Amino acid sequence: MAIEGEKHSPLEQFEIKELIPINIGGTDISFTNSALMMVVTVALICLLMLVGTRRRAMIPGRWQVVAEMCYQFVANLIRDTVGNEGRKYFPFIFTLFMFILFGNMLGMLPYSFTFTSHIAVTFAMAMVVFTGVTLLGLAKHGIHFFSLFVPPGVPIWMWPLMIPIEIISYLSRPISLAMRLFANMLAGHTLLKVFAGFVPLLGAAGILPLAFVGALTALELLIAFLQAYVFTILTCLYINDALHLH
Repeated sequence: MAIEGEKHSPLEQFEIKELIPINIGGTDISFTNSALMMVVTVALICLLMLVGTRRRAMIPGRWQVVAEMCYQFVANLIRDTVGNEGRKYFPFIFTLFMFILFGNMLGMLPYSFTFTSHIAVTFAMAMVVFTGVTLLGLAKHGIHFFSLFVPPGVPIWMWPLMIPIEIISYLSRPISLAMRLFANMLAGHTLLKVFAGFVPLLGAAGILPLAFVGALTALELLIAFLQAYVFTILTCLYINDALHLH
């Protein structure tokens, strides 16, 4: 019974499986289902952009429309949050948005794998953003960058209280970025799996759970987009902080 319950566990879909075993010097760097989905994600993004920008017709085709919509969406996001100074960071932000978006959406396909539901993946992306933003701020402002931890208008006598709070808040950025994406993907997919499991068990009476699963799937698709958007807009805001401080 325990084995059977584990087999049908809603958390089974998050199990990382070894596809190609690779061991170098005692270090396991095997190619897994998570790595496979990342490769597929990058390949599909490249394919979309190559096909969408190949002709660049005055009257765009469907793929050109999709590519231009993605481009314009991120470009507007950067302009609204960072300003014209943020245009030089467009390639990084665009890549980040598309990678998370496609990873989330591909995870909605049956028998696929959602690599954004693993904290190791989301934390790695968050640390890249955090490290890059910190280096950017130090390169642009030097030692003055640390004035970011001193809220404007705060009297000096409150600095011993406010500065540690600001530092903790700053250091928690990668944790909050990683946890938000990871938790939403994990919870959403788990909930879908649980309710989908009720459908075959209830037989003819399973029409109601089936309808609910359909609605829940649509909601999860929306959340998949929103989480990519939230991760990206927070990255833009962090870049804006690094460039303009307060």
